[in-house]
Amino acid sequence: MEKEKLYQLKSDASKISPILNIGKNGVTETLVEELNKQIKANRLVKVKVLKSAEEGQDLKTIAEELAKATRSTIIDVRGRTVVLYR
Repeated sequence: MEKEKLYQLKSDASKISPILNIGKNGVTETLVEELNKQIKANRLVKVKVLKSAEEGQDLKTIAEELAKATRSTIIDVRGRTVVLYR
């Protein structure tokens, strides 16, 4: 992905709120289905990873799992928030 597009997407992401929260159940089929719907509707989505979801794996692993499951691109991982784009 080209740098200007990446900067623009990061800028756009700063203006939106997280659509989904990932809790202690982690990345489930239901969550992936809902995330796919949201990505299809909005293209750029923000997902909040709660502290309870991180047990046993780090945020980067969770972000990669989400991106792979939804066939999207990780735009940014900041704090406990993951921004995905398709």
